[in-house]
Amino acid sequence: MIATVLEVSDLACRRGGRRVFEGLSFALGKGELLALTGRNGSGKTTLLRALALLVPARAGAILWQGEDVRTDREAWHRGLAWLGHQDGLKSDLTAAENVTVAERLHGRSAEPGRIEAALAAFDLVRLADRAVRTLSAGQRRRVALARVSVSQALLWLLDEPLNALDAPAQKALHEVLSQHLASGGMAIAATHAPLVAARTLELAA
Repeated sequence: MIATVLEVSDLACRRGGRRVFEGLSFALGKGELLALTGRNGSGKTTLLRALALLVPARAGAILWQGEDVRTDREAWHRGLAWLGHQDGLKSDLTAAENVTVAERLHGRSAEPGRIEAALAAFDLVRLADRAVRTLSAGQRRRVALARVSVSQALLWLLDEPLNALDAPAQKALHEVLSQHLASGGMAIAATHAPLVAARTLELAA
């Protein structure tokens, strides 16, 4: 039996005055991926943003190893790797600089070897010195994913990570995500397409 690390209980969120979900509960342990499914507007993005403390929950608790994550928001944010609908990249920086800067902003050491490996995993070595503004949507998404993969965060929160990715890039994501889980990492991903083996939580619109 997998020990619980993240426990979400009776979570409720509203958006624009409308109830998105309520009474939502689940638990996650090391090596597990939870796939969030459901129709557009069912609350997948809202749930991810609530877990990242980017939007307030109206009720419920988010516990990490038994402690409420809201008691130390900065520590919680440092321990997360976040990928939203927007790639969140600095357009004037290069692909490599975006990955490096993100690590420094999170207070983590940006070891060159680890960054190079992350860029290589997403076939970005030849693009490493290109400004992000010159890259295609798929290339920018790969940079954003490299930034997630290079992190030392135990928990990845991924909002439609397959967006704009071609088949080779999707395969790269599957491999990187599988490695993360195999090493004891965890992930929660909103997705309309299969990722790696995962538990599924379907949200109702």
